[in-house]
Amino acid sequence: MRRPSLLFIAVLLAPTARAQAPAAPAGLSVHWEELSAADFRDAIRRAQGTCLLPFGILEKHGPHLPLGNDLLNVRYAALNAAQQEYAVVFPEYYFGQIFEAKHEPGTVAYSRGLQLQLLQETTDEMSRNGCKKIIVVNGHGGNGSLLPYFAQSQLEAPHDYVLYVEGLARSGPGEPAHKSNTATDMHAGESETSMSMIARPDLVHLERASQESGGDQARLKLPNGLYTAIWWYARFPNHYAGDGAVASRELGEFGMKTWINAIVQAIRAVKADQESLRLQNQFHERSKHPLDPTLSPE
Repeated sequence: MRRPSLLFIAVLLAPTARAQAPAAPAGLSVHWEELSAADFRDAIRRAQGTCLLPFGILEKHGPHLPLGNDLLNVRYAALNAAQQEYAVVFPEYYFGQIFEAKHEPGTVAYSRGLQLQLLQETTDEMSRNGCKKIIVVNGHGGNGSLLPYFAQSQLEAPHDYVLYVEGLARSGPGEPAHKSNTATDMHAGESETSMSMIARPDLVHLERASQESGGDQARLKLPNGLYTAIWWYARFPNHYAGDGAVASRELGEFGMKTWINAIVQAIRAVKADQESLRLQNQFHERSKHPLDPTLSPE
């Protein structure tokens, strides 16, 4: 048998290029996929059954950011939050809503039925493995309608776990001044690019940010409150909204810190929540017998 070369061995042993949070105390990783089966039991106990599902997507992010930008950023925030308030973080998940970017290369847009079914089976399997409090951490604006609907649909049938949704939380008091128009800073623009400079600076190409327009084309004239699915394409056909060229690490550090802190607070609140599951069970019991007056709320 041929002996492997030293170069081959060095490549095998080289660390992967990804944002790493510091190791968790007591030697327990926060990464679900890195835990052994025995360590997983300990991790679930330590997390008090609280698990995070960072939810990203695969889509174009202007001419200067990677296709998995939302996934990379949300996992960076979730993993760092879990280091501060221990929770088990589910592996990469990108099976969300992105029909509006199907015209761009690299987009993976699953059917609506599969999105909901896969998410339901994923959270059910997480629960079967001890995750009785699941926080879906959204990292993609296009999931803004999908995830609240999915959370609401949990009332369709009884579950032995509670599902929570933590939305995007990247701005707040004390935020550094923006150099671009905040009204159109929505996708791969100044804010998002700045945060990517913190999570994965090696994948940010600021020199390319001006190769396409992120301006609002305003091609639809409809009254406020009247919705149609093509609105995003009508406004931003390049799937780029804002000006990523003016991004800064200062703004990115503020946005990422704000987001991480929001997730930490969510984890702590969820761990302390003893009412949601009780009320959820009460609701389902009353739903079986809506006419029974003896089942009134306590």
